[in-house]
Amino acid sequence: MSGDLDGWGGAEFVLAADRLDTPDVIEAADPGDMLRQVASAAAQVRTALRSCQETDLSAFTPDVRPRAIVVAGMGSSGLPGEILNAITGPGSPVQIVVTQGDRLPGWVGAADAVIAVSASGTTPETLAIATEAARRGCRLVGVGADSSPLHKIAEQARAPFIPVVPSGWSRSMLWAVSIPLLVIAEQLGIVRIGADVYELAASRLEEVSHQCRPASESFVNPGKSLALDLVGALPMVWGTSVLSGVAAHRFASQLNENAKYPAICGLLSEAAHNQVAALDGPFAPSSSRLSAPAPDEPALPPVSEAAGLEDLDAWDLDYTDTEEGETSGFTALRLVLIVDPDQDQRAAAQRAAVTDLVAQREVGMSELAMDGEHPLVRLAGMIQLADYASVYLAIASGIDPGQAVAVDDLQSRIE
Repeated sequence: MSGDLDGWGGAEFVLAADRLDTPDVIEAADPGDMLRQVASAAAQVRTALRSCQETDLSAFTPDVRPRAIVVAGMGSSGLPGEILNAITGPGSPVQIVVTQGDRLPGWVGAADAVIAVSASGTTPETLAIATEAARRGCRLVGVGADSSPLHKIAEQARAPFIPVVPSGWSRSMLWAVSIPLLVIAEQLGIVRIGADVYELAASRLEEVSHQCRPASESFVNPGKSLALDLVGALPMVWGTSVLSGVAAHRFASQLNENAKYPAICGLLSEAAHNQVAALDGPFAPSSSRLSAPAPDEPALPPVSEAAGLEDLDAWDLDYTDTEEGETSGFTALRLVLIVDPDQDQRAAAQRAAVTDLVAQREVGMSELAMDGEHPLVRLAGMIQLADYASVYLAIASGIDPGQAVAVDDLQSRIE
């Protein structure tokens, strides 16, 4: 937990910490039982495996591999495709494509498999893609709620359908909709996981759930500590590999949906070419907005001197100049770096450089280390921690993590 309270008053921070260490407050602040839903992750893994065993997937064998696997899903149901791509890795003999829209790419045809994922089984865009996949003669698989519209489309196409047991909001059912994709990939022979690894992943999910349980105080609870690091901050979440990049994307999405926080996600090396520039912006300490000029580049005047230039007379700034060491008046940027031990050498070097740069820019940073031999185990543990942190951040901020008023309001306006 960070002791840096810049950008957030000490009293507000203490109040946030007190909320997270008061069981009655946690229970009252989570009327939708989001914490219970997050804790169901291990059970989702085991239940999904049973559902796959009870579904006829005999058409998926190494002898009849598709040219590509296209995973269609929106929101949290789109992430299973990213998980599949990260677990199979760049050496996969079958291309993995994730599409988040209502139309298939033009090249997709009978030689390809389409997996339509919708926890509710009612997502319009996913239903449209499933219908189109059946019409094009693709090998279709549906993953979603039993007796849903998606289930009916799969039945009409005589395609396999893997039912998902509801456990709450769709965003809390990630493993229920992700495991079936991994099982299919195993049957195609493009990834090796095995029963032991699935159980290790479920055990890791249980381990993190125990560490992050509501009764555990914030100074020993990694989920609460991470949430308190982010209270009153603008999170920028980076991964150092494709695998940790998936975790970064999940964390940013959960910060959006559970904590109602804006969040930026990125992946090294790409983030080193664009998002890193935010370290010189108004959300970083004002004393470090301008880096040293190159030897052949004219030096810019300090902010205090630039205020009198004619070019700035018409500017209407929402912040005022501050003395060195003071905050800019903007919400403080905080970098969350998710480190995968399987990162490549370039990413490792960039990680070290980023750590130094962030310290120089006086930007807060939380570094999270993935742990585990198999990629699925590493990803499961990190995503579980991120899910808990996003819910605790909502509670610390006095926000119901389960409510989705803006999402519902937008959907009602569209419909």
